[in-house]
Amino acid sequence: MKPRVYIKTTVVSYLTTRPTRDLVVAAHCEITREWWMARRGEFDLYTSQLVIQESSDDDPHMAEKRLEALDSLPLLDITGDATALAEKLIDTGPIPAKAAVDALHIATATVHAMDYPLTWNCKHIANAQMRKSLAVRCRAAGFELPVICREELLEE
Repeated sequence: MKPRVYIKTTVVSYLTTRPTRDLVVAAHCEITREWWMARRGEFDLYTSQLVIQESSDDDPHMAEKRLEALDSLPLLDITGDATALAEKLIDTGPIPAKAAVDALHIATATVHAMDYPLTWNCKHIANAQMRKSLAVRCRAAGFELPVICREELLEE
């Protein structure tokens, strides 16, 4: 059985973005594209309606490219359990209320027992300082926090 990966908006954004002169962003884009072309077949990829909504925002041409990349991925339901877990991640920390969507992404991946949520969002999702607190709160709610990844999953 292949590992199950929840694809977050930042991944599909870096996959489809226009060239940039920002070296860090350019590197993230290149790493993402290489993984998408060469290694995504090693995983079962999923996304959610949240990612579809976020990917639909902004420039219509770029939104179309993002949605096209996501088109074949199964959608995880935003369940009542996911909503309740997201609220706990906000109410008891460590996710601030202004990042409620990030809490819902984490909760959705957790409730659906994804192996890896894949993101480039380091502020509220792939944040090593929050990981322990997230795991404690998920466990208290009866769920196991998946291993939240950035480039460590993208590299061979």
